[in-house]
Amino acid sequence: MTDTPKPTTAAPARQRLSRERVLAAALAIADRGGLPRLTIRSLASELGARPMSVYHYVSGKEELLDALVDAVFEAIDSPDPDGDWREEISRSARSARAVLREHSWAIGLLESRTSPGPATLRHHDRVLACLLRSGFSPELTAHAYALVDSYVYGFALQEASLPFDGPDTVGGVAEPIMERMGAGEYPAMVEMATTHYLRPGYDWADEFDFGLELILDGLERRRS
Repeated sequence: MTDTPKPTTAAPARQRLSRERVLAAALAIADRGGLPRLTIRSLASELGARPMSVYHYVSGKEELLDALVDAVFEAIDSPDPDGDWREEISRSARSARAVLREHSWAIGLLESRTSPGPATLRHHDRVLACLLRSGFSPELTAHAYALVDSYVYGFALQEASLPFDGPDTVGGVAEPIMERMGAGEYPAMVEMATTHYLRPGYDWADEFDFGLELILDGLERRRS
């Protein structure tokens, strides 16, 4: 009597590589550890592939960075040039801030590349068109574009660097600092902490909306 051969379990098929998979893996690595962790070798490891396989989809680190910048711009809601300029610029700025909170490694990278992709160019073009079609002169359009961009990127950078996050988290940082202050030292800081920053519900992130509205108010006056 012969033994019946046991059925063998087939090894799971390896998912085929594609440019989309390569970029998704690169985003995941950058989100976890920042750009220093992103190399062709670490990307290949993430994909379970050999480094030479990755080079079939990106020629090297520089092309990869260009593609990542384009992916980030693709995630930002660009303004509708035919909509109300203030609503559209505000919506786009808030979207950019949210995307940069998710991909904080990209804050200093977005405007540094010299080979912009289609999503990057499309976003810039729609912002400019939104302002121009709303009656902004070319000069004021340039000012507005630079001002809003600088505010969004600057706020995102500061937000990523601050040691607190969310409502009622300022106290965990501010209170130990205040305890080290001598009596009567830095009275303005103490006054702001006790009367505003340490009050229940304060969230530093809410400052973004105030600043953005202030900028848009100023631009509206200049446009008019």
